Amino acid sequence: MLEGTIIKGIGGFYYVDTENGLYECRARGIFRKQKITPLVGDRVSISVVDEETKKGVVENIEKRDTELVRPPIANVNKALIVFAIKNPKPHLSLLDRFIVLAEKENLEIVIILTKADLDDENTLDEIKGIYELSGYKVISVSNKTKLNIDKVKDELKGNIVVFAGPSGVGKSSLLNEIDSKFELQTGEVSDKIKRGKHTTRHAELLKLECGAMVADTPGFSSLTLDSISENELKEYFIEFEEFDNCRFGFKCIHENEPSCSVKEAVENGEISKQRYESYIQLLNEIRQGKRRY
Repeated sequence: MLEGTIIKGIGGFYYVDTENGLYECRARGIFRKQKITPLVGDRVSISVVDEETKKGVVENIEKRDTELVRPPIANVNKALIVFAIKNPKPHLSLLDRFIVLAEKENLEIVIILTKADLDDENTLDEIKGIYELSGYKVISVSNKTKLNIDKVKDELKGNIVVFAGPSGVGKSSLLNEIDSKFELQTGEVSDKIKRGKHTTRHAELLKLECGAMVADTPGFSSLTLDSISENELKEYFIEFEEFDNCRFGFKCIHENEPSCSVKEAVENGEISKQRYESYIQLLNEIRQGKRRY
């Protein structure tokens, strides 16, 4: 059998990249009985049905290191979360949702801020200040001026990476700058609704010349936190950990409890006030969601 990685899945067909080339495969019926659906990013073993036409069957799926739900991709180890400085306006609460979900999957996170050439209100410095204080690497880029494209390439090398972020921020355009052979379809942001058109229709791993595989995925306008509990959320705001020596210990959710070290750190400017307010907003959203069930 051949070993490879599923790089695309459409209509029950799985396209597996192997050392002998790309094979179009069906999955064995046993996966359906076991309620297992092959995912883009899965490391698999295939049997070859027809070498001339490159047809095969997925026989085995290796254990996944990670599994994302939206987008549905396996074995990603790094998330590049892409937001624009302008057009569309960056909504930091949405950025924090992406971060929380990536932290839940234990992914390394890098924040990419696109359209840096449009920064006429110092938005870039403000956002970088918030997230660098929180412990994240932030890279500002411009496709127009080629600013820091090489830095993004360095982040990609040797990784399976998901590009996440809302529509219209320039994920596909950035990938085109990184590796022009893809010539990915890009879309203009609607002037009427200021939201990107969904130009990417399915999850697909793209092989880069720099030795990485990246997932170009549909943009999202909302993300839910249904799988995260009230007590769990604080774990995904990584800057809280340094100050997590509260009076009530691990039971403290850093909201209304007295002698809370996290709240004190916010007051002292050691934790971003914006990030803390975002945490409280998400905490309340989780509670409201649980009440509906």
